[in-house]
Amino acid sequence: MSVTTRFAPSPTGYLHIGGARTALYSWLYARQQGGRFVLRIEDTDRERSTDESVQAILDGMAWLGLEADEAPVFQTARFDRYKALTQQLLDSGHAYHCYCSKEELEAMREEARAAGRKPMYDGRCRHRQDPVPGVDPVVRFRSPDDGETAFDDLIKGRVVFQNKELDDLIIARGDGTPTYNFTVVVDDYEMGISHVIRGDDHVNNTPRQIQILEALGATVPVYAHVPMILGEDGKRLSKRHGAVGVMSYRDEGYLPEALLNYLVRLGWSHGDQEVFTREQMLEHFRIEQVQKGAGAFNPSKLIWINHQHLQTMDPAQVLKHWQWHLDQAGIDLSQGPNPIAVIESQRERCKTLVEMTEKSRFFYEAPTAYADKAVKKWFKGEAQAVLTDLLEGFKALPEWTGAAAHAVVHGVAERRELGLGKVAQPIRVAVSGDAVSPPIDETLELLGREQTETRIARAIEFLAARDAA
Repeated sequence: MSVTTRFAPSPTGYLHIGGARTALYSWLYARQQGGRFVLRIEDTDRERSTDESVQAILDGMAWLGLEADEAPVFQTARFDRYKALTQQLLDSGHAYHCYCSKEELEAMREEARAAGRKPMYDGRCRHRQDPVPGVDPVVRFRSPDDGETAFDDLIKGRVVFQNKELDDLIIARGDGTPTYNFTVVVDDYEMGISHVIRGDDHVNNTPRQIQILEALGATVPVYAHVPMILGEDGKRLSKRHGAVGVMSYRDEGYLPEALLNYLVRLGWSHGDQEVFTREQMLEHFRIEQVQKGAGAFNPSKLIWINHQHLQTMDPAQVLKHWQWHLDQAGIDLSQGPNPIAVIESQRERCKTLVEMTEKSRFFYEAPTAYADKAVKKWFKGEAQAVLTDLLEGFKALPEWTGAAAHAVVHGVAERRELGLGKVAQPIRVAVSGDAVSPPIDETLELLGREQTETRIARAIEFLAARDAA
């Protein structure tokens, strides 16, 4: 069987974490099977669907690298097909017009509740012969009265619904617009979707959709219903748990590879392995091994995974993502060292790209001020004399390397009988504005002779002016 999966979000907001995981599982399955992955924008809710939300979904998918194999399909461009197939079901007797008013439907439900029955539509319009003047009828699908509708879910196993528990679903409103459960069926049918991987909040829709597919003479796809994601407190995921748009994770400095890694593990495992590249996910992921229970979102684990990827990814790939943050911060890479070298120097101590941006700015911009705490701790005592000795030593170096600069630092510490920290830390404050940087030899080699000497000279002037005041 040729495999085609789909991701079908509604553009009523951002691409959220649960949707991203569903998209990832669908993308992985299609890629593993050599099949197609389709993006379908379910935008029939015209009141809530927005162009901004569509763009947010497209941006999120692009950032995650979950590319579809064809242009996105928009449901609003397919109303003619929904109308044609609604008529096909009417003509075949699988659907009928319902003229019941809201008041009549509510009375029907109250009567059922009073009798201890499930409040559902009783099918009274199935055999109505004459239209009701002045009423635009809805179209209902005629569900079988008895028997069962069952399917073998790749995650949940055998799922069975008794048909008597399913009432006649509205597939078209009085104004002719199709309803969600009908558009989904038509699209899955005509787009050749072989495997539907989606959240388990859709399980109850599945038997109805199967019945409509069978009435249309379509092949029923294989279903896999993915469990929901909860917060650490076991409650439904919300913004306070981290349920923000996918692009917010980009803004916070996460790598898309790390977010995908975290999401694939949020309901699936491969032994004790925690860190996965995209290639490893494609090799090991199995939709049938996704757990049946809900997963819990853990922000601390996501940060840990992000740090692992920062440390192990090709620095050139990291740079592609870091560039966006550098641009946002207004940092010009032409004014400093090779960013690849900076990444290699910083990635063990930076957990996010935002942190790497903040801690690397000094490589490209000389500090305009010094951190008060660092000044109080390290710009005291012999600091001015130490910096003066260092400046003289650096100027005397025939060649600028990290090792040569480090030798000068050691020499000054020995001559003045100071601990290495009392020499290295004033340098850090002088060149970076604070007391934290990569190892001093790496820092100075990356900065280069000119910037190092200029910044130390400026720090000496600062200390002289302060002491004179």
